[in-house]
Amino acid sequence: MKLKYIIALIVVAVAVTIIMSTAGDASSYVTFTEAQEMAESGDAKSIHVVGTLKKDTQGEVVGVEPSEDKLSVSFVMVDENNREQQVFYNEPMPADLLRSEQVVVIGSYRNDYFVADQVLLKCPSKYQEEEIS
Repeated sequence: MKLKYIIALIVVAVAVTIIMSTAGDASSYVTFTEAQEMAESGDAKSIHVVGTLKKDTQGEVVGVEPSEDKLSVSFVMVDENNREQQVFYNEPMPADLLRSEQVVVIGSYRNDYFVADQVLLKCPSKYQEEEIS
């Protein structure tokens, strides 16, 4: 075989190996019920859950409790199946958490709490078009 064919074969093998290793890390969105079932079955990988913060009848966010030192926060989140779940985030409260339209938490279940490693926010002000007069 020529040297350029051997090099091309090695490049293809490396590319396939990289794709296969990153595909295993990809995570899809699940509900809190599915996330809890995964945790109970021993699956400890990070899980993405999408939902909204719990609101009262007037539309005000309820259930957000920053710690006394403001270095962590817990909040009640409602997933797409309307299941409410207490979420603990061991970081300071994100600035736009109370204004967010949607919340994505990435983490896992620990002792009946969902512990978030990351909190991603979708704020409506960033995505709404403004009318120009």
